[in-house]
Amino acid sequence: MRGLASPIPKNTRFRFLKLAPPQILVLGFAAVILTGTLLLMLPVSSASGHSLKFIDALFTATSATCVTGLVVVDTGTYFSTFGQVVILLLIQVGGLGFMTMATLFALVFKRKISLRDRLILQEAMNQGSMEGIVRLIRKVLIYSLVIEAAAAAVLAIRWAFDMPFGRALYFGIFHAVSMFNNAGFDIFGGYRSLTGYVSDPVVNIVVMFLIVSGGIGFIVMSDLMEYRRSRRLSLHSKVVLSMTAALIVLGTVVIFIFEFSNSRTLSPLSFGGKVLAAFFQSVTPRTAGANTLDIAGLRQASQFFIVILMFIGASPGSTGGGIKTTTFTLMVGAVISMLRGREDIVLFRYRLAQERVFKALTIAVLALLLVVSVSMVLSTTEERPFLMILFETTSAFATVGLSMGLTPELTPVGKILICLTMFAGRLGLLTLAYAIGPKKGKPLYRFPEGKMIIG
Repeated sequence: MRGLASPIPKNTRFRFLKLAPPQILVLGFAAVILTGTLLLMLPVSSASGHSLKFIDALFTATSATCVTGLVVVDTGTYFSTFGQVVILLLIQVGGLGFMTMATLFALVFKRKISLRDRLILQEAMNQGSMEGIVRLIRKVLIYSLVIEAAAAAVLAIRWAFDMPFGRALYFGIFHAVSMFNNAGFDIFGGYRSLTGYVSDPVVNIVVMFLIVSGGIGFIVMSDLMEYRRSRRLSLHSKVVLSMTAALIVLGTVVIFIFEFSNSRTLSPLSFGGKVLAAFFQSVTPRTAGANTLDIAGLRQASQFFIVILMFIGASPGSTGGGIKTTTFTLMVGAVISMLRGREDIVLFRYRLAQERVFKALTIAVLALLLVVSVSMVLSTTEERPFLMILFETTSAFATVGLSMGLTPELTPVGKILICLTMFAGRLGLLTLAYAIGPKKGKPLYRFPEGKMIIG
């Protein structure tokens, strides 16, 4: 009988664990979503004590883990405190990444971070090398918790004027975590988000600060924190900060002009209120999902412009989605260089490698194909205006969470499609592509160069 207990041969032992970092990230996020789904299906998670349907629990868990904010049931009224806390934990884990949270526990218990863990963290944080990755993760955790705690305190003090302090503190913590992680979930009820505070400067400024802080990326945040000592910013940080500022200013101007006379949005507000609301609605499409204006009440021009802002999204290494500001900057730079007859793309006196341009183009084309394909299918299954479908699909892909009201009315097929779109948007299309078929090494030979007419 002893022979039956012989050890597994070395060449087959733990073969199932030999996965590439992208595959581990995909399976890890899927496991978090499944766990959240099972928890949200428990009767204790709902305020009524009834179990949530599997498809709705899956949708909510996916939206929370992928820090999107699209909902099929009202978070503030349907879920109990337990259910809301589950959603909050899913947002925190999904925003920072499950590997980042695992690293937190490893650091707390003083466990060694293995080489394989560092490779996965490198992939999760979209870094070019493993150098300093654990140090970066440590900074990410510290910055995130400090910013969330400070914002929660300010929001709690503000909302203490409107509700009991205990409730205000809970609301402050929930919305600070949700907005910093660009999730967009709210618990005010009635699907109204922050529309009740459209002219409130404290709530608007704090929430916008959280959205921008979470959206610029932890690398940029680290650069800014160390600027006083180093007196320099990396090229990445310069590109992210300049493009972020440009998009916010452009968005504010466009929304202000289009909505100035709209009686359903800006028209009833004072001039200062109009500026504040336009500014907020320009910030929030950067994958945050909160809104102080009625999205369905916006003019079609504003809605389509917000689709563009959502598609661009946040920045690499952040809690946000979209094709990312750096990808958009590279594409704009390529167009400008081509129009000027130059071969190189130059940003802040740095020449960028062609490999980066190809990667940006690949990301943008894949994202466009995904959004267009899902929108075409949903236009068949949902029978709603195409702009509404395009808006919802882009919001899901960019993990934004803004909605024109379609999500609660989705068919089961529509819910599954939006779930898959949110999952792809959070992990990144290249990560998913590498997970399905890990990238190969460089070819041993090159084909002869050919010529074809373009344009």
